[in-house]
Amino acid sequence: MADIKRETKETKIEVSLNPYGSGKYDIKSEIGFFDHMLESFTKHSQMDITIRCKGDLHVDFHHCVEDIGIVLGQAFKKEVFPISSIERFGEATIVMDEASVTSTLDISNRSFLYFDLPLEGKVGEFDTELVEEFFRAFVLNAGITLHTTFNRGKNKHHIIEAAFKSLAVALRRALKKDEKLGVLSTKGVL
Repeated sequence: MADIKRETKETKIEVSLNPYGSGKYDIKSEIGFFDHMLESFTKHSQMDITIRCKGDLHVDFHHCVEDIGIVLGQAFKKEVFPISSIERFGEATIVMDEASVTSTLDISNRSFLYFDLPLEGKVGEFDTELVEEFFRAFVLNAGITLHTTFNRGKNKHHIIEAAFKSLAVALRRALKKDEKLGVLSTKGVL
């Protein structure tokens, strides 16, 4: 279980993460829609995640969302690397009613994000542009390559939730243990 804390002038965050859990969550970011997305992510990844965040919400949600991505990514990297005996690659397409989003990833220790979701405006009080900020912060700090691609959809809530769930399921598949695999790299290390 990785326990990571981060405190800045803008946010105070504590994260605990077990990548091989059962999907238990205790998440309090003070941002309702974002909590819902993180809870969905936790349940479908089967990780156990606790998040506490206090931040400058009087400014907007940006600092909290990005910093949670940073700390969650750091906790993931601390628990997973150096990798060995896991599938390494994962992919999932998730549908939510009319929406469909695909996430394809590589737990490679090389951070890269391709993010293609048509998001503008808000879901409730949540600025949809913050979804990409969270994904970028998580990926850069987790050491993974992630391609998240919009297939179809109109409802922003559905599109965003499909993105979080597709990331979760792709991670769960990539983290699948198989002792005979060793390190899946011709370099011998990732």
